[in-house]
Amino acid sequence: MQPNQTPLITGRTHLTLLLLSIIYVFSYIDRNLIAIVLEPIKQEFGVSDTVMGAVSGLAFAILYSAVSLPLSRMADRGTNRRNIVAVCCGLWSLATMASGAVTQFWQFVIARMTVAIGEAGGTSPSVSMVSDLYPPHRRSLAISLFMLGPHVGLLAAMALGGWIAQEYGWRSVFIYFGAPGILLALLLYIFGRDPGLGVYDTDAERAIREQPQGNFWHDVRDIMQVKGFFLICMGTAIAGMVGYGYGIWAPTFMVRNFEIPLAHAGLIFGLSSGIFAAAGSIFSGYYCDRLSTKDSRWQLRMPALGVIISIPFGCAFVLWPADAIWQIGSIKVPHAIMFAAGFSFFNSWWATLSYAAVSHLVNSSQRATSLAVLSLFLTLFGAGIGPLLTGTFSDMFSNGNDGDGLLYALLLMLSFLVFSAWFYFKAITPYQQHIADVKANNENNNVATSGNSASATT
Repeated sequence: MQPNQTPLITGRTHLTLLLLSIIYVFSYIDRNLIAIVLEPIKQEFGVSDTVMGAVSGLAFAILYSAVSLPLSRMADRGTNRRNIVAVCCGLWSLATMASGAVTQFWQFVIARMTVAIGEAGGTSPSVSMVSDLYPPHRRSLAISLFMLGPHVGLLAAMALGGWIAQEYGWRSVFIYFGAPGILLALLLYIFGRDPGLGVYDTDAERAIREQPQGNFWHDVRDIMQVKGFFLICMGTAIAGMVGYGYGIWAPTFMVRNFEIPLAHAGLIFGLSSGIFAAAGSIFSGYYCDRLSTKDSRWQLRMPALGVIISIPFGCAFVLWPADAIWQIGSIKVPHAIMFAAGFSFFNSWWATLSYAAVSHLVNSSQRATSLAVLSLFLTLFGAGIGPLLTGTFSDMFSNGNDGDGLLYALLLMLSFLVFSAWFYFKAITPYQQHIADVKANNENNNVATSGNSASATT
């Protein structure tokens, strides 16, 4: 492609985004299926809440963290990102199916860690591809559509997973949800398209990308020194810690506190949280694109505000009287589910907008690596520490009453969102300064490039 040629957005562009989005849906399903079958797995193998919290989070996070950065480095160095995602999708899908075939607890742990190896090559290369499929002024919306994956995945995992577990056993859940990923990997490999790195870069950004690349850890160090980047990572990490802890344990809380069947808890929580989180993700991406074109600070103001507004909704869900229910046929629907829906709508803003913010902070040759670093913070704190910490608090507070112990654990976890919002607000000024510096530098380099071209012509 010539430097001044504008890339075309074609049907294949949209098809690639669609396939990546569906793969991300199954990535999130396969990662979080354990949430809906946590209680029967715990009972079968006779382990504590703390152990289940570690397996559902820390076992996944360790290998994900170790593998994600090298794979993202490959994506930033020109390896076809479509192929990376397709191969990794096939791997984590097979590992998910293996999770349902185990007979010993240690085998289950290994299978879950293998899922992490595959998923380590999914998110960052995918977001990097999406950032190159569409121009910058459409990037937040495109990423928000891709980031529907966790919310649609939550809906499917909770609503269908609970029913499958109740009817056919918890092992069938992993087998049924793992199989479609193999087909999706083939479809992406055949029909997907990697547009190439930085196709919407300016001449100045392209010149930076074409410079000789340094040592991997030096590049990571340079990314960490970008103004506002570390603060965004910390805001995302703490929000993820709370979000994963809440999302993994909320269905179990509903079973214990509201005394409803597992299938009903999954259906009610999945529908309410999944639908409203998807709506919040689309709303935040669309509205942030409009606001950020006039003032870049809104790229971080919106996730900070979303986190703050979500706190009272989350607390109301946990504290609402357990006997306040609607009876819809044979299904008991707690009044508290309204607040779970509100929490999901506002708490969905931070993930979409954090990934979009980081994609604007760095050049295209750093994008997948920077997104992997962000995912590293999210995975270690979120998927790794969040469920474990929630389970540990639940054991600490239980005193023989699991329902009350988990209630206090979730309240304590929700309080940490205050620190997440603080980091986002703290990042606004350095983020705005860096965006302004990059814009000014690009304009100066473009002027210099135009001047050199004119001199050469003369």
